[in-house]
Amino acid sequence: MLLARHEPVVRAYLRALLPSAADVDAVMPEVALVAWRKFAELEDPEAFGRWACVIARYEVLSYRRDKARDRFLLDEELLARIADEGVPEISRRDRQMAALERCLEKLPASRRQLVLGCYAPGASIREIAARSGQSEDGLYQLLRRIRLKLQECVETTLSQEALP
Repeated sequence: MLLARHEPVVRAYLRALLPSAADVDAVMPEVALVAWRKFAELEDPEAFGRWACVIARYEVLSYRRDKARDRFLLDEELLARIADEGVPEISRRDRQMAALERCLEKLPASRRQLVLGCYAPGASIREIAARSGQSEDGLYQLLRRIRLKLQECVETTLSQEALP
């Protein structure tokens, strides 16, 4: 479950370190396998994204060793710099996602279901508006207000976390 939730972040991290999407597809299963094997070592499930990216970094290094004959690979030093610069970004996104989840939980159930329904894959605003008895414009306006409240909540949550 944690890997499925963090897979887009891990894939983006891998994509920054590898020359092609095919390479990402080749390394991602190895990352999943190692994460599964070492899951008992994870101390904080909230840090799963960062932890999985550390695993990904080592799997990239292993993959690069296996593909050392390819003359188009980045050198080790550059790869390490890119990887090091990506970790704070992933950490920031993890904090933002955790804050968003907490803020979504604070919404009334009907509003939370509406937001999640509108952003579900294949969702249609027209269909959701018809089911809820609202006009499409009215639904868009309601969603805008809810998004603004969520944004404010996330920013407040993140600023409170930053306080000593």
